[in-house]
Amino acid sequence: MNREQATHAALASAARRRVLDALTRSAVALDAQTVADQVGLHVTTARFHLDHLERAGLARREAANPGRRGRPRIMFRAAGVARDESTREQMISVLATALGARDGEAVRAVEAGRRWADGLDAPDTDDPTGRLVDAFDRLGFEPELDGNDIRLHACPFREAARAHPDVICSVHRGLIDRLLEQSGSGVRAQLIPFVEPRLCVVALDKVPPAGFEPALPT
Repeated sequence: MNREQATHAALASAARRRVLDALTRSAVALDAQTVADQVGLHVTTARFHLDHLERAGLARREAANPGRRGRPRIMFRAAGVARDESTREQMISVLATALGARDGEAVRAVEAGRRWADGLDAPDTDDPTGRLVDAFDRLGFEPELDGNDIRLHACPFREAARAHPDVICSVHRGLIDRLLEQSGSGVRAQLIPFVEPRLCVVALDKVPPAGFEPALPT
């Protein structure tokens, strides 16, 4: 398993993501008991997840007070990709705060999302659903197709979106609209943010072709 696969496997668990969040939020190393208390897990379960994160390169362990006699206490810190992601999230939040203070920024955010879609290497397909699922998968949203809905389980910009939905969610709406336009399929979609604390939904709706008239009841 390469590093990218190991990272994806490590973050596939919601509990493990909560453990990693606790490490990235902390300015100091944490032991397994502290992590367990913060995320509501048994300490043995917390150790299990910490070991997985360490093997994936997302956490590193160190000994507390290594110069003292006796068995040192094992501490954990976020490392590598995890720290990079935490820094990126902070930067996104700062930018969203600055942009959100400007009048009409939601409209500009939608346009930014449309330009983002134009820059993606989208699959050459007329299937609008497949186009969206592929794009969201490559962007790290962990999409799941559910009937006419696409369930997004892991928005990479979740914390910034929660604080500044007028900016971040508007960017995503522009991205969705443009990807659907590129498919030429006559499908529209509505982005429904935070239907659950860690879940957003894209609801797809087919649009009748021009000139279509529904049959009258007999």
